[in-house]
Amino acid sequence: MKLSIYSKNIQLTDALRESTIKKLKRLDKFFRQDVEAKVVLSVEKKIHKVEVTIPFSGRIVRVEETSDDMYNALDEAVESLEQQIRKYKTKLLNKRHSNGSIKFENIEPLEDEDEEEFKVVKTKRFAIKPMNIEEAVLQMDLLRHNFFVFLNADTDEVNVVYKRKDGNYGLIEPEL
Repeated sequence: MKLSIYSKNIQLTDALRESTIKKLKRLDKFFRQDVEAKVVLSVEKKIHKVEVTIPFSGRIVRVEETSDDMYNALDEAVESLEQQIRKYKTKLLNKRHSNGSIKFENIEPLEDEDEEEFKVVKTKRFAIKPMNIEEAVLQMDLLRHNFFVFLNADTDEVNVVYKRKDGNYGLIEPEL
């Protein structure tokens, strides 16, 4: 695995670089050599943050950990990554292809209250690849996001899967 290490608001010392490389090399057993991981070490208001993003085989594993010490945050990030990768591997091994129907509750729209001004502060663009609902849920879990936008391979429409408060998943399908 190839590593790209960046720093924000912190001096990237040789010791910190070597420690980062050593700890992330534990993940080599999970990936081929051509996989490239991006590591960002940053400090904001005395909080040390480690962000690791690893794209592989059309998927992305991402973790963000914070601590009052950079080395602790790095340890936590590596542990989280190992846990995510093991969980992903287990889900792939236990994957069952079922054609059963999935029920989704109707979501009632909220009543309009006084309109507040809003401002878009960030825009993200990303390529979407066709995948089924199960793959989209796996990808969302790998990214540790609450929702995931994807191109449904079965319907050729853009859909959204999301994690519900009760721990289950929901699917939003467009209705034209």
